[in-house]
Amino acid sequence: MKTLQILGTGCPKCKKLAETTEEAANSLGLEYRMEKVTDIQAILGFGVMTTPALAVDGVVKVSGKVPSAGEIREILSV
Repeated sequence: MKTLQILGTGCPKCKKLAETTEEAANSLGLEYRMEKVTDIQAILGFGVMTTPALAVDGVVKVSGKVPSAGEIREILSV
């Protein structure tokens, strides 16, 4: 099971990243757990300076943008 973490304060872009990530994970049939990390100190602990960001199993894969569902599928397929 993968842990997908959305790092951000809850802004519209953060919500869009969460929706797109769920869509991509579901289309791949992945078993996953979604976490939303909103605490600024926790986000900084990942080394993220610009949100939104997506971490997979604790490793930041995207930061500062909302990638397409196709791009996220590629990230999750690795």
